[in-house]
Amino acid sequence: MTAQDALRLAIPRLIAASIDNAPRDARLLLAHAMGIAADRLTLHLPDALSAAAETAFDAAITARIHRQPVAQITGQRQFWGRSFKVTQDTLDPRPETEILVAEALTRPFVNMLDLGTGTGCILLSCLADMPMARGLGSDLSPAALAVAQENAIRLNLGARARFQQSDWLKAIPGRFDLITSNPPYIAADEMPHLSPDVLQWEPHAALTPGGDGLDAYRGIATQAPARLLAGGRLLLEIGPTQAQAVSAMLAAQGLHNIRTLQDFDGRDRVVCGEKPQDGDMCG
Repeated sequence: MTAQDALRLAIPRLIAASIDNAPRDARLLLAHAMGIAADRLTLHLPDALSAAAETAFDAAITARIHRQPVAQITGQRQFWGRSFKVTQDTLDPRPETEILVAEALTRPFVNMLDLGTGTGCILLSCLADMPMARGLGSDLSPAALAVAQENAIRLNLGARARFQQSDWLKAIPGRFDLITSNPPYIAADEMPHLSPDVLQWEPHAALTPGGDGLDAYRGIATQAPARLLAGGRLLLEIGPTQAQAVSAMLAAQGLHNIRTLQDFDGRDRVVCGEKPQDGDMCG
């Protein structure tokens, strides 16, 4: 069987299972099974599949039919131009989170903290593009921290990134000129409406804090300002209806220059706040 034959048989199976973007997913999974880059697949479609590749592709298609996300099947996700390891212990990095990274990189920073770091995609993307900076990623999940540490090593950032288990900032020492977070923000009554890919396969603790979805922001807003240096920034990814509530929390804690950034679809996505400069500071 050639790769083209295998692809031709797999796509209808995914369509029958109501998988969105079935042709794209089938191509990504076939490239993974063949051990080649996805952008090279077209060149190899006439090739005969090895028995191992055929078995791996069939298993991958079966997993996708059971709604396991492609990133978990392949074990990686592209984010900010780099490949990050993904497991069932971490959120699958979303393109919308790149809005936060882009904002973080608009100004220099030397010491950052990423809360609820998961794969480490925010922290490591920022450090990779800010060569003089160092950073700390925290997470309550030891399994997620192990994934983030592996990603740091794979990206040659192990010397500048460190990781620590913590419930938000409770176990975190020091002060930072940049604090970022993509915390759980889905309300409890919204969870049943998530796609099976998310609801059945991604860690619920990273998706929702329960209740109205705002508890993580309440904790961060209370704890983070004291850990910011004067002039330091706090950048938080939010759900599309949460900008007003989260902005009010930051304002109540004394942050200023609070603003909201929109994602590619025009939805509120990131709330930014700054700690005021000390009155006697220069520059």
